[in-house]
Amino acid sequence: MPEGDAVLRTARALDKGLAGQVLTRTDFRVPQLATVDLSGGTVVTTTTRGKHLLTRIDHRSGEWTLHTHLKMEGSWRVLEAGRRWPKPGFQARVVLRSETTEAVGFLLGTVELLRRDQEQAAFAHLGPDILADTWDPDEALRRLRQHPDSTLFEALRDQTNLAGIGTIYAAETCFIAGISPLRTVADASERLPAMLRRTRELMHAEWSRSRRMWVYGRRACRRCGSTVTVARVGPPGRERPAYLCPSCQR
Repeated sequence: MPEGDAVLRTARALDKGLAGQVLTRTDFRVPQLATVDLSGGTVVTTTTRGKHLLTRIDHRSGEWTLHTHLKMEGSWRVLEAGRRWPKPGFQARVVLRSETTEAVGFLLGTVELLRRDQEQAAFAHLGPDILADTWDPDEALRRLRQHPDSTLFEALRDQTNLAGIGTIYAAETCFIAGISPLRTVADASERLPAMLRRTRELMHAEWSRSRRMWVYGRRACRRCGSTVTVARVGPPGRERPAYLCPSCQR
C-alpha cells in the first residue's frame, strides 16, 4: 500500500492538473455514485489526510469532497484530455475531465463523496498527519504512549496514533534508530521524539525529490579510476547508468 509520501505526490499531481479548472465531464464507476454528475463544478484543490486523498469540488449542488483511497492496487493518472489511458477502461473507478486535463482513478479501494462540512468528522479518528504543515508531534507521542505494550511496528502503523506511516517507514524508522520493531512502545518511549523527527525528514525528502537513485554495485570511475558507487539515476522511466565519481561528474 502506498505510504504518505506517495499519496502526497499523487495529490500534488492531481492539484497541478485540475485545480481551478471547470469539469466538463465526471464519471463515477462505483454503484453508490453511478448517477452523480458534477460536471460544471470547479476543482478547488486536492489535498491529503494521511493516506487519504481529498479532492474538493464546488458545484451548483453544493460543496463536495471526493474521498479516494489507493489501498493496495489503486492509482491516479493525470493525462492530457483525449489521450489514451495507460490502463484498461474496466479498471477505471473515477474520471474527472476538464477542457485540457483528464484525471482517471484506477482500481481505487475507496470512492465516496462527502459534503464539505462532513469532511472533518469523517477523518476525526486519524492521528496527526506526519507530512502535514499542521503536524503535532506532541499529540502523536501522546497517542503512541497510550499503548505502552504494543510493538513499535504495530503502533507506528496504527493510523489512529499518527497518519501517513505504513509498513516501509515503520520498519525504516526502527532501523535508523537501531531498535527492533518488535520492542514495545514503553521500551522506546524516550527515543520516540527523535525517531518521529527523523522519519518526517526522510518522508519529506522522498516525496519532494524529482530524481531517484538505485545503487547496484561498485566499480572504478571511467575517468580517474577511483572506486565509485554505480547507480541508475534520472527521472523514473528514463534512468541511465552513472559510472563517474562525483568529481568527474562536475
